[in-house]
Amino acid sequence: MVFGMKKQWWHGKAAYQIYPKSFRDSNGDGIGDIRGIIEKLDYLKGLGIDIIWISPIYQSPFVDQGYDISDYYEIDPAFGTMDDFDELMREAKKRDIHILMDLVINHCSDKHEWFQKALADPQGEYGGYFYFEKGKDGKAPSNYRSYFGGSTWEPVPGTDLYYLHFFAKEQPDLNWENKKVREELFRMVNWWLDKGLAGFRIDAIMNIKKEAGFPDYEPDGSDGLVRCSRMVEEVKGIGEFLGELKREAFAKHDAFTVAEVFNMRKEELKEFIGEEGHFSTMFDFAALDAMAGGHGWYDAPGYDFFRWRKAIFDAQKKYQGEVFLANIIENHDEPRGASTYLPDYAQNDEGAKMLATTSILLWGLPFLYQGQEIGMTNCRMKDIEDYDDIDTRNQYQIAREAGLSKEEALQVCYKHSRDNARTPMQWSGEANAGFTTGRPWMKVNPNYAEKNVEAQEKDAFSVLTYYKKLLALRKAEKYGEVFTYGDFRPDYEGEGMIFSYHRSNEKQDVLIAANFGRERAELELGQQGEMLLQNQDTVSLDGGKLILPSCGAAVVELLPEG
Repeated sequence: MVFGMKKQWWHGKAAYQIYPKSFRDSNGDGIGDIRGIIEKLDYLKGLGIDIIWISPIYQSPFVDQGYDISDYYEIDPAFGTMDDFDELMREAKKRDIHILMDLVINHCSDKHEWFQKALADPQGEYGGYFYFEKGKDGKAPSNYRSYFGGSTWEPVPGTDLYYLHFFAKEQPDLNWENKKVREELFRMVNWWLDKGLAGFRIDAIMNIKKEAGFPDYEPDGSDGLVRCSRMVEEVKGIGEFLGELKREAFAKHDAFTVAEVFNMRKEELKEFIGEEGHFSTMFDFAALDAMAGGHGWYDAPGYDFFRWRKAIFDAQKKYQGEVFLANIIENHDEPRGASTYLPDYAQNDEGAKMLATTSILLWGLPFLYQGQEIGMTNCRMKDIEDYDDIDTRNQYQIAREAGLSKEEALQVCYKHSRDNARTPMQWSGEANAGFTTGRPWMKVNPNYAEKNVEAQEKDAFSVLTYYKKLLALRKAEKYGEVFTYGDFRPDYEGEGMIFSYHRSNEKQDVLIAANFGRERAELELGQQGEMLLQNQDTVSLDGGKLILPSCGAAVVELLPEG
């Protein structure tokens, strides 16, 4: 057995991300809110959820859906009040559910008081809270392209200065080199933890360290710019900031933290997560990285089972026994897993159950995203104006400029847009999927009539019922230890489109196997087994052989001989 880590309270848990704007609207204004979350706590508990991450509910102009924060200490009225939030904390605690907030501290909103004061006096105290630089030869200070397209530098009217924004121009980057900025942010983090939060999901944290002087790099596109993440990959010293953040805030409250980390050097892994790391865990983006395009969504490779499987298996083998990663198949920034990681012929309920089986029982902390548990899918839009997301509109333009037709560019958005995950949660077959009695802020996926919580709760063979069984099995007294701390070992990699692995320890050996192929598969086990869970009636054990029809998945405990 490879496990040598200190056991933590969250290791055997299951987590769930809520995108509040689309989760549940309690007052009929078309926008999900905190009281809507409170209404559904019993549902989440019944699903098997122990930890909830809530995407930003701070005061915001919503240029980037709440990731542009104008006041870190206020709840945006669209979501309710601080009294509502305090009630949520109390009700969650009654159900032994831990609440995480989103922590967005690389940037704030241009409407934040700090930035408004900085614009009024860029050379003053608050100007030092951000990055103001003079242009070079009438151009921006450097040739970085923002994550949302265009230059990272925005000119300040009436001056020769530019301010830095790695994301939208309404999201100026905070200057972490300024001690006052760090102290302000640490004070805010401690304020929320003092309210009883279990911890945070930390957004875009790798961007906080900037290279002094902002050197140019070789352009990587016809626009003469280079992706800003190039600097993130090159610069050193971020560990000092992250260590201080942990010491001054997280460690004082024994907070659980899950980080969004890209561009990390392999040798820095132990510094970032683990017993002495900056964070408790981080998301495993290996599967997402395997689907990325070189220039944008329009040239992203299509689904490739073998490339996808290899990415997950490589990450599992690399991290097991060393650190716990948070495993995902979708989130608020990605399209739906059921529309992304399944072949066309498997994009159905049995395929969704199969995908769940392979994901939930991996080494690490399973993180579900709202609607994943009922197999919600991507939503086709008729026009680019139907999309609300700033990044989707940018990617649409990139695709059009690359020569794609309107229809082709919309197809790219259908496959890749993060708005696919932001359509309202499908609670029932009633109007607007039971999400709201008003007009929803975003289009509801038309398939809500047949794909919704209410219908699936009544169906013993639904995706939702299967997820409940899967999570219950993962946490069962008899199997919790092996599914939490047992070794990960791939198997049957030469048997075509089979996704299969073992979770095992000194006492137990459990095989998880799924057939992503079109044809029936037979796996020779070499010993007897006991079926713990199967997603189809035609999945069966025949002596020492496991029979898997197309889209069949099974969890089998292998029995010791004799």
